[in-house]
Amino acid sequence: MTLNYRVPPQVGYPWLFDRIPPPLDFHTIRMRADAILLMAKAVLRIEAAAVAALIDRIGEDFLQACELLLGCQGRVVVMGMGKSGHIARKIAATLASTGTPAFFLHPAEASHGDLGMVTRADVVIALSNSGETQEILAIVPLLKRQDIPLICMTGQPHSSLARVASVCLDIAVDQEACPLGLAPTASTTAALAMGDALAISLLESRGFTEADFARSHPGGTLGKRLLLRVEDLMHRPPRVPQVALGTFLGDALLEMTRQGLGMTTVVDAQMRLQGIFTDGDLRRALADAVDLQRTPIEAVMTRHGTTLAPDALAVEALNVMEAHKITALVVVDDTDRVIGALHMHDLLRAGVV
Repeated sequence: MTLNYRVPPQVGYPWLFDRIPPPLDFHTIRMRADAILLMAKAVLRIEAAAVAALIDRIGEDFLQACELLLGCQGRVVVMGMGKSGHIARKIAATLASTGTPAFFLHPAEASHGDLGMVTRADVVIALSNSGETQEILAIVPLLKRQDIPLICMTGQPHSSLARVASVCLDIAVDQEACPLGLAPTASTTAALAMGDALAISLLESRGFTEADFARSHPGGTLGKRLLLRVEDLMHRPPRVPQVALGTFLGDALLEMTRQGLGMTTVVDAQMRLQGIFTDGDLRRALADAVDLQRTPIEAVMTRHGTTLAPDALAVEALNVMEAHKITALVVVDDTDRVIGALHMHDLLRAGVV
């Protein structure tokens, strides 16, 4: 028996079938595609114009905001509701990663206990396009009572929030990119751009460096390149391939194979580095038809070899390897004693390369 699951339009939910659009022909699809592209370009033009319009508003108010933030002894508290809240979160994250301790506070939650996170040493940045967001206005009197500076970003410089703020940054836009004029689009882009302008201006004023940035981004590529040191990655004894002077070449090859770093160090009785024997040295020795069982390692090794100190940056090790076209380095202390070995694979695994 064949079961037919199709529901006739007149049975069940006829309104559902009325809302299914008819199939589109090729020409209609093409026309809609052209309209989509035109709309996308219009959105970008409107938002670009909204950001460009902010340039002429960077003046005394912006300087006052920067002075408040630079003088902040606590943290910068950024707040906003709805789409402004999402932008506020990003601004807080950007400030925190560029040398200005900051966090996001949800205005609605602030009225239910989270306002206890804010101290007299903090500075508050409030985002509200209308300047009339009730959740923010409800906590302003409490901020004022504690004499906490309030910087507002709003599209209405004469709004309730603007009138009570210590500093008002005007982020008004001529129009939203949304054709209905309803969805926050250009206004949120302008707020985000103003937040970036604040963060980068503070970064420059503080003399924030790449090393400072790396310290707040230890998991990122820059952090690894700037913070990791050779001693963090190197192989330590007994994982360091090592033979003594006088060792025959065949035994040195066994040590290279056992440790798997493509080389071995050659040391004297005091463990001071005398040379290094690598895969390249082996190829040259085989080309000269040397006797593996009778040739002492010092006859075919590279004298001393390329070394680094343990406190050198891992990125320095990478530069040295690339400059000398080698894949391994010996790590020595101040007396030239071998204390470690570093291979290119170690840098690759750590994400330095």
